[in-house]
Amino acid sequence: MGFEIKRFQGDVDEELICPICSGVLEDPLQAPACEHAFCRVCITEWISRQPTCPVDRQAVTACQLRPVPRILRNLLSRLCTSCDNSPHGCNAVLKLDSLASHLVECEFNPKRPMPCEAGCGLVIPKDELADHNCVRELRALITSQQGKLTDYQQELAEQRLIINEHKRELALLKEFMRAMRVSNPTMRALADQMERDEVVRWAGSLARARVTRWGGMISTPDDVLQVMMIKRSLSESGCPPHIIDDLMENCHERRWPPGLSSLETRQNNRRLYEKYVCKRVPGKQAVLVLQCDNTHVDEHMMVEPGLVMIFAHGIE
Repeated sequence: MGFEIKRFQGDVDEELICPICSGVLEDPLQAPACEHAFCRVCITEWISRQPTCPVDRQAVTACQLRPVPRILRNLLSRLCTSCDNSPHGCNAVLKLDSLASHLVECEFNPKRPMPCEAGCGLVIPKDELADHNCVRELRALITSQQGKLTDYQQELAEQRLIINEHKRELALLKEFMRAMRVSNPTMRALADQMERDEVVRWAGSLARARVTRWGGMISTPDDVLQVMMIKRSLSESGCPPHIIDDLMENCHERRWPPGLSSLETRQNNRRLYEKYVCKRVPGKQAVLVLQCDNTHVDEHMMVEPGLVMIFAHGIE
């Protein structure tokens, strides 16, 4: 709908009047053939009922409508109008192209967002401040948030069911792949590649770690207090099940490669293992040195699928 003519100063040219609503054109469009101009809302609603020009009845469709020429837009923008909030006390008179920005800041706007100064801090429309009750509004907000929380919890439960189903299907697929690998060399190679790719993807999801004190390395960790806690963290981080037991076996020096097999060799090879690409075991003073991340390391410094190194301190 167009702007009311009576709010404009002086006479308004007839070409700037919408033939449908008889108001000053608002966001105007024109018919392509006859070039008659209308408010966007007015002509869109008209054409939805009858696809003709309201003035001369020439056929026209919504997709044929186009913006009015720049000269017409310029004429509209120069018209001087009162503010929408003049009934509420605003005496501003401004050009039409400045109206939208003025309305955002107009202090007489009854719907202007205002913070409640009574204590709740909620932002509400200005015309609702008088009837605003902090306790009532906060209770309504809490009820609304509790409803949303319930919905989120239900959605989370449904997603967990879906994830568990996907895990079950994936486990069945892996069992099938293992069975096929025994009898079919091609399937064996394919399954091996899939498992390698799974390890690479998991490794890419882990954060890089920096060892600041290699002397804090624990070469013979406690199986209950340390190894089981690390294993749980690896499992929660998404470690592929087919390597997790091997990794945990490799956290003890009895399974470490020749270059790390004793305190003496570790001291002699310190500069070599400082070249390791280490990944952080989430939440623990421990790192993963995975074979897929350390192809640059000499064979006597690495084992498949990788090493778990637990530290008393010195992990960043």
